[in-house]
This record gives sequence, structure tokens and C-alpha cells, in this order.
Amino acid sequence: MQRPPPEDFLLKETKPHLGGGKISGDKLTSTYDLVEQMQYLYVRVQKAKDLPGKDVTGSCDPYVEVKMGNYKGTTRHFEKKTNPEWNQVFAFSKDRIQASVLEVTVKDKDVVKDDFIGRVFFDLNEIPKRVPPDSPLAPQWYRLEDRKSDKAKGELMLAVWMGTQADEAFPEAWHSDAATVSGADALSNIRSKVYLSPKLWYLRVNVIEAQDLQPTDKGRYPEVFVKAILGNQAMRTRVSQSRSINPIWNEDLMFVAAEPFEEPLLLSVEDRVAPNKEEMLGRCAIPLQMVERRLDHKPVNTRWFNLEKHVVVMEGEKKKEIKFASRIHMRVCLEGGYHVLDESTHYSSDLRPTAKQLWKSSIGVLELGILNAQGLMPMKTKDGRGTTDAYCVAKYGQKWVRSRTIIDSFTPRWNEQYTWEVFDPCTVITIGVFDNCHLHSGDKAGGAKDSRIGKVRIRLSTLETDRVYTHSYPLLVLHQSGVKKMGEIHLAVRFTCSSLLNMMHMYSHPLLPKMHYIHPLTVSQLDSLRHQATQIVSMRLSRAEPPLRKEIVEYMLDVGSHMWSMRRSKANFFRIMGVLSGLIAVGKWFDQICNWKNPITTVLIHILFIILVMYPELILPTIFLYLFLIGVWYYRWRPRHPPHMDTRLSHADSAHPDELDEEFDTFPTTRSSDIVRMRYDRLRSIAGRIQTVVGDLATQGERLQSLLSWRDPRATALFVIFCLVAAIVLYVTPFQVVALLTGIYVLRHPRFRHKLPSVPLNFFRRLPARTDCML
Repeated sequence: MQRPPPEDFLLKETKPHLGGGKISGDKLTSTYDLVEQMQYLYVRVQKAKDLPGKDVTGSCDPYVEVKMGNYKGTTRHFEKKTNPEWNQVFAFSKDRIQASVLEVTVKDKDVVKDDFIGRVFFDLNEIPKRVPPDSPLAPQWYRLEDRKSDKAKGELMLAVWMGTQADEAFPEAWHSDAATVSGADALSNIRSKVYLSPKLWYLRVNVIEAQDLQPTDKGRYPEVFVKAILGNQAMRTRVSQSRSINPIWNEDLMFVAAEPFEEPLLLSVEDRVAPNKEEMLGRCAIPLQMVERRLDHKPVNTRWFNLEKHVVVMEGEKKKEIKFASRIHMRVCLEGGYHVLDESTHYSSDLRPTAKQLWKSSIGVLELGILNAQGLMPMKTKDGRGTTDAYCVAKYGQKWVRSRTIIDSFTPRWNEQYTWEVFDPCTVITIGVFDNCHLHSGDKAGGAKDSRIGKVRIRLSTLETDRVYTHSYPLLVLHQSGVKKMGEIHLAVRFTCSSLLNMMHMYSHPLLPKMHYIHPLTVSQLDSLRHQATQIVSMRLSRAEPPLRKEIVEYMLDVGSHMWSMRRSKANFFRIMGVLSGLIAVGKWFDQICNWKNPITTVLIHILFIILVMYPELILPTIFLYLFLIGVWYYRWRPRHPPHMDTRLSHADSAHPDELDEEFDTFPTTRSSDIVRMRYDRLRSIAGRIQTVVGDLATQGERLQSLLSWRDPRATALFVIFCLVAAIVLYVTPFQVVALLTGIYVLRHPRFRHKLPSVPLNFFRRLPARTDCML
């Protein structure tokens, strides 16, 4: 039995003060109810008018400075404008406010020193409170005052109120905890955003045949193949077996395409004239917007496409030489009945087909409250000290969410709430925590990557409906030095079911859309297509503003999870042993019954066995009643918490350093030849053991086959005679008598047993196998 993981790596249930404490039973009743309320002072700087000019033109370069204690935020400045419009919002956290007066100052931008134009003061005790869904507070005009508190020329339109993070102004506001961030790009990198994955399609290209090809060398049989390119994906058919000018392939090529379709499908027919030399016989480009979309298994119509020669660019004009005689016959379609797998099937967050017409109605809603993190490790060094600028990314279905970045904090508080529609309960939401390395203008040029702090997976089917789960999850990351706890993230999760009947009915449906079973893709195709899908998703999301960078997407989608790992192999082996441990325990228990270790239990088993033999119609009801009683008994000890990352199950805490170094090695390897040789020898020894086990299994199967093959004529003759005698005996003897005698013989007292193997086992072990024929 496995030891439990260390206490520090366990899940912890918490009791946060959610939604202002408006709790009714297990379900909270407010609209922003899965997070703790955070109070903010909001200042909306709308516009100004009648500002005084500083030169003969009567104009100025105004901007507004909003100051609250030690925190100061500024708007952008306008050149030569007396009636500017800013429409910018500033948010100051109430927890960090150390002053009682808010100062809003209008200044004139100058090369040497900015000139003072006027200011407005607000007493914090007089500022109104606003709680959504109240309408936004209307801005008002305020007369500017000079340094002596006398009226100055000009007016400023402002709105000032106290609110929470539920305010609609919150996402786009300037935050006081981001005062050290410089540059517009860096400011956009710290804001919370919602992203949508591109809509992915499988593109099937069925290359059937080509006609009237014209190779350059007429005196040889052409070796023709078709090469297809879509974006960064390239595939080719095999060389046609019919070596003629009318080759036939009838071969499928599969690609991943993303809407909006930006690039056409490029096809070229090529002739292999030498081992490393191909000659293009023609090509064509097919825009994906013109390709037919298939929703079921019915084949689409085939089409003939004309093949062109090279496009020669001359003096800025394209000149095409079209061969009307050469053409290619294909069936091209976008597959809407498949789900494009960009995640591992073990923890997919979406299983719907591509075509929206095939979607079922949603069965519920998933709500996630990202509360805070505790005890984060320093991820980088700034001004000689460790610091972390943490943000969260959550992915479920096609929707990605990114929280705002909390600057320079090991205990960040986000308190942001997000919602997803749920179409299948057997799906997983993934939440990752990262360190933002793009907060300053110089970071982008350095090519810095956001560091991973850890991630959490929650399977929806393990959650009770309408219950709020509040837990602190350990953030565990595997490094080359071993597993390390990077902190804890505090989450609140609720899965609300709209129809219990529909959700129960989902358990009878296949996991993937029906096209995966009617026309299944091969394992190698699925691996290749998943790799292409993750590349497309990461490329598209990295082009958003602010970008969700490639390293983030790949970490969330577990891109490298299919690579060889000694640690994972050990973990999977012990998982199999854990599954088989129940059968092994039953075998040991039955062996104790047969050997009369507990005579009372053995006698009871004899009585039960005789009853079941005399009344065989009770066998299946007894089995199912027993399983029912076991299930009801275990209900008392059902898991009350969601599952989480288990270091012992993963063998992360006991992995050898060299095994971890091998796991983190690139593909192809970058290690020295001595290390690679050592690892290769280790892999050979492991494979040798596996080879022995597989050979033993094959031997037992071949011995079964040899019973009737007459490979050993005496053994087969004995078995045939035994079968004849057994057929006669079983025919004249009632089945219940045979079963009863067999059971009593198996359960006989040890006094009537021998320590030597039984006669059937001795006979089986003497049967020949094909090991003698192995080289």
C-alpha cells in the first residue's frame, strides 16, 4: 500500500467569507458570490474644458494626475488642447489607502517642469458607494482650484465612487498596485482578459487519381506522388504503384484547419526522378472557403482539379502556364462530425464536434472563483531581491480566462469570478499560475518567457451539484532537482446542473462524437493531428492583445505529456498493480478458504456454494445485490473533496535525479554520448524484462493452440480421448451434480491435498510451444 503524500502537499478545505457572507444553505445568493469582496476607490476622469493656455496660441498640453497617499496615476497628455477628453478610470485598493483626501490635479506637460493648472479635492468620508447592478455614476463638472484653494480657470468632469471588483469599470481600470509598471504594452499585459480558442476543423483530402501527366523524360516510368501543404503542415502520399501517366493512389491525408481560413490548401504532383530529386508535374491551390463541409459519414462528391505549372513572376506581373490536359481527381471536405483533439483525452475540457449544428444543449454551468494564493516562491530577482508577479489562467472548453497580474506579491489576491457552460460532466477544468515577465518595455526585446508556478485540474464529474467547494490547492512543479511546492492557490468552485435527468443520460452516450467510431482515425494520425492543433491554438492566442503566450498554452494543454519518462512508466506500472490488487486479494482470500484457515468461513462458503448450485437462478441476483450493498456501505466514506495532484501516485518524490534529467531532456537529446549510452543500456535492460514477460505470455497461448494441433501427438491424443470421455460423462450427468462435485473438490480439506502441482497443470506445462523455433 502506498504511503500518503506529505502533509504540505495535501488539499486543505477552507471557509472564506464569500460574497459578503450572503449564504443560504450550500448555495450562495448574490451575483458575484464565489469570491471575497474587495473594496476599491474608483476615479473616472472624463474630460476638461476652458483650460488656460500657456503661450500666445492660448493652448496647453494637459494631463491629469490622480493622487491618493503614496499612490499616483496619470492620464495620457494631449498636445495643444484646452478641451481634452480622457475617459480613463483609476482604481485604488481600499486596503492600501493610507490617506483621507483624494487629490485630482490638472497639469500642463512641459520639457523642463510640468506647470500646475488646477486641482480638486475629495474627502474619502463623503464619497458615495455603488453596488452593481446599479447604473454607473454620472460624471459631474468640478471647478478647478489653485494652490491657495481659490477658484482657477477651467473645469474637470469627474466621477468618484466606492465599489468592488464586480464593478464594470474594474477590468480596464488603472490599478494602484500596478503603479510601477511602465509602458502601454506592459499595462495591457497585466489586465484580465477572456480569450476564445479558434474553431478547429479536420480537413480530409482523399487523393484518388491523376490523368494525363506529362513527365519530362518520356522514356521512363514515372514515380509519382502528391504533396499537400496547409500552413506549416506538409504531407505526402506514397508513390503510386501504377507507374504511368495516369497514377492511382486512393489515399487520405488529414490536416487541421482553423477559422478564419487564412491560407489555401496547396497540392503538387511530383515525379521522383532521382533519390533526392523531384520534378513538379503540376500544382493547384484550393481555398478552404470553397471546400464542402461534411457533418456525417456520407461521402462528399469528388471533383477534378486542373494542374498548373510554376507561376513565373516577370516584371511585377504573374504569368501562368496552365496545362489543361493534366488534372487530379480528389474528394476534399472539412469534417464537422469530429472533435478536434487539442488536449489529452484523459483530461479534455470539451468533447463536442466541430459543427455547431451537432451540439447538444448544455446540462449546467461551471463557476470558478479565483480567490488568492499563499506562500508563492520568488520567481525572479529585481533590485537585488526576489519577487513574483503572479497571474492565473483557466481553460475549459474553447474559453480561456486570464486574471489580472498582481505586482510584487507572494500572497496575491485576485478575487475574480468566471463562468462556463457545461455540455458534458466527464470533463476537466485546468487552472495554471504563472509569473509575468513582460511588465517593462525591455522585457519584450529580451525574449523572456513567463515562468510556470503550478497548475490544478478539477474533474467536474467528481463534484456534487450545487455545492460550493472552497479549497486551497498545492501548486506542485516537477524540476530537474525533484518535486517542489511553489505555493498554494485558493479556489471556489460550483457546478450547477440545469437538468439532472439530462446529465444522467449523458453517461449512456459515447465520450466522443460518433464519427470517431464510424470512421476512426489511427493512433499515429491522432498524435500528429493533436500536435498540429496545439501549434495552431498557441499561434492564434499568441497573436491576441495582450498575447496568451506559447509557453502558457503548451503548459496548459500538456504538450509534452506523451514523451518517454521512466518516472511515469513506474507510476503507470504501480497503477496497474493497484487495479489488480483487488483481484490478488480475492485470490489470496479464496486460497485461505480452500486451505481451511478459518473453518467457520469455509463451512459458510460451502453452504452458499451448495445453495447457488441448487438454485442457479440466484447467482446473478446475489452478485448484483452484493455489489449494491458494498456501494451503499462505502457511501459513508465517499470523497468529500475534489482530487488533486498526488506526488506519491506520480512517483515524483522518489524519482532518481538522472531519471528526472532524462525526462527534462529535449527531443532529440542534447546530452553527452556517455549519458545517452548509459540511458540506452538502462532502457535495454528494462525492455529485456518486458520482452521476457511478453514471451512467457506468448508461450502460454501457444500451448493452448497445441492442444489440438498434433504438434505433440501423444499429448493431443490424450486430450482428444479426455474430451470424448468428458462429453459422455457430462451428457449423462446433470450439470448441477458436476458443478457440486467440482466445487467440493476445489474446496476440499488440506488433509486431502498434495503439495505437488495438479495433474492438469502438469499436463499443460508439458505441451510444446514455438520457443524452440526462435533464433
